[in-house]
Amino acid sequence: MDFKAHWQNIYATKDFENVSWYQKHPKTSLRLIEECQLSKDASIIDIGGGDNYLVDALLDLGFTNITVLDISENAINRAKKRLGQKSELVTWIVSDITEFEPTQKYDYWHDRAVFHFLVQEEQIKAYINIVSMSVDSGGFFSIGTFSENGPNKCSGIEIKKYATQDLKTLFSDNFVEIEHFNETHPTPFDTTQEFSFVKFKRK
Repeated sequence: MDFKAHWQNIYATKDFENVSWYQKHPKTSLRLIEECQLSKDASIIDIGGGDNYLVDALLDLGFTNITVLDISENAINRAKKRLGQKSELVTWIVSDITEFEPTQKYDYWHDRAVFHFLVQEEQIKAYINIVSMSVDSGGFFSIGTFSENGPNKCSGIEIKKYATQDLKTLFSDNFVEIEHFNETHPTPFDTTQEFSFVKFKRK
């Protein structure tokens, strides 16, 4: 499957308010970040951030070193248009996460609903290697995936579901768990999806 073409089409044909992962106010992500008490110039990267509202909220909080990565240029262009001149304060990267070659270390790596799209073993290993290289010593990493009770597909694509213990085990070589929990996400279609969240600190 051509994932880039798939996501380009999604963001060319659907409003953000009409996709299942829509959140006007990403309160969980913000709580996870704010509790780390990062400086305002801390380097934060949002994986799969594209056309979501976390970047807006971080800018409103005064963070000045934000990177957004997404496989879809259409998603990023929509976010840039929404932010207007504020978009110039953000570093935008169009890349498949498994092909990402970071040029800096990050104090916080945020991923809500990207990792579960990686179903091949080599993709999963690539992600683990990249996040381990990218997060600075003492930095933070939060990940949210569909839980073992979540849906089997998203946006027409088969996904891989994880219990919080599965995530802790996968990343245990380089990260120490800070907290884990499950959360039920209400979609715009009056349905719900259960997520597993884990926040880590880089060893």
